[in-house]
Amino acid sequence: MTIRILNIALLWLLAMGTWAQDQQFTQFYAMPTAVSPSFAGASVQSRIGMQYRNQWSAIPGGFNAGNITFDQFMPNINSGIGMLVSYDQAGSGALRSSTVALQYAYEARIKRNLFFRPSLQLGYGQKAIDFEKLTFYDQLIREGDVPSLEAGTVRPVNYFDMGAGMLLYSPKLWLGVSAFHNNAPDVSLYDTQKTPLARKLSVHGGYRIRLKGNSLRKLDHYMVVAANYMAQQQFDQLDLGFYYEFSPMILGMWYRGLPMKGNTYGYFNHDALAFLLGFQAGNYRVGYSYDITVSSLGIASSAGSHEISLVYQWTTKHNQRAKKIRIMPCAKF
Repeated sequence: MTIRILNIALLWLLAMGTWAQDQQFTQFYAMPTAVSPSFAGASVQSRIGMQYRNQWSAIPGGFNAGNITFDQFMPNINSGIGMLVSYDQAGSGALRSSTVALQYAYEARIKRNLFFRPSLQLGYGQKAIDFEKLTFYDQLIREGDVPSLEAGTVRPVNYFDMGAGMLLYSPKLWLGVSAFHNNAPDVSLYDTQKTPLARKLSVHGGYRIRLKGNSLRKLDHYMVVAANYMAQQQFDQLDLGFYYEFSPMILGMWYRGLPMKGNTYGYFNHDALAFLLGFQAGNYRVGYSYDITVSSLGIASSAGSHEISLVYQWTTKHNQRAKKIRIMPCAKF
């Protein structure tokens, strides 16, 4: 029955099709609800998190992006709710986009220690250009500080956005699939043309291994192996890595790319190596990661990416009881 559910879920999401690109984060499991709405309330504890990414910091006018999330489990109705606020500034910051989304996930118990979580996400987004941060040719050939004629050709765009996801997990294993921009919202800045936002597909999963010591040495560490495959329009990538958890520290290393598949420009499809350091103290978790770009872009420019995350979790009387009977094995960063 489990295999049948997964096959139906995967075929359903693939049938939606896959058509610009979303910002990607290295510490995507620090804000799991950005990976899939099915993670809403998955930690049992109430959770709020913030994440910031500075991509290709060595290149003038790099990319800056961030997430703010909140989610909570409601054991009385076996459901999780969440809210996701995302923003992205491209290049000099002239091109900006932001999204606010509400999330709902229902948790069904298939059998002992095996749970299934279908979910929905409804969001509202905005995309705009700040012409004060740009200089055009017509401004250079005219005298004085005058606005560009290009400013009158575009306008901010607002749109509704829809997403969905499914997640299957046990105390050691998780496997999920999610799809975003399912309604293909029009994000064109021009009135004269339409630009549908390409649907993004994510297939993610992982396995948690407990490492035990011998009788003379107490050891209760964990190794977590995880992967996340993403596809949007004609672009796709695979994040593959592991975490070593020895409380209160977490070390991780990730590889991003698809080396066996060349891209449309004839280069090997490998992008970056990422190294992560995490620390947990009480209800707080802090993570820092640095991406070393291994593609031709990084070799030519020494481009790298910094990312930091901060998560705060707390327990209420209601979800304290649920915490004793269910454990989400998902990675922490």
